[in-house]
Amino acid sequence: MSEKKRNRTIIFYKDYFAEFFVKQRDKVKDKIIWTFDLIEELPRVPENYLKHIENTSGLYEIRVQQGRDIFRIFCFFDQGKLVVIINSFQKKTQKTPKKEIETALIIMEEYFNEKE
Repeated sequence: MSEKKRNRTIIFYKDYFAEFFVKQRDKVKDKIIWTFDLIEELPRVPENYLKHIENTSGLYEIRVQQGRDIFRIFCFFDQGKLVVIINSFQKKTQKTPKKEIETALIIMEEYFNEKE
């Protein structure tokens, strides 16, 4: 069987995401991993899995739903094909909380500042 072609590569920045991930139930972890695989493999990822966050410069959310639980994982692109995973949270309201977006933007800025 041939290896799946990757259109993107996902990396994790620091421990922001890992700290969230380890606390999740196995079914949630499986769904997150499945979604990451989809993002790496599909040439064009449907918006219900990866969506740009309005009024931000390059911040995206990965959308994961397991049963009634909804999760958002913030990420951004670096060098086009590199997806950098940062913080995440369980969504309990219709709109993504501003505080979560602000935190993600701070982490994204930290990432690019460290690269310089």
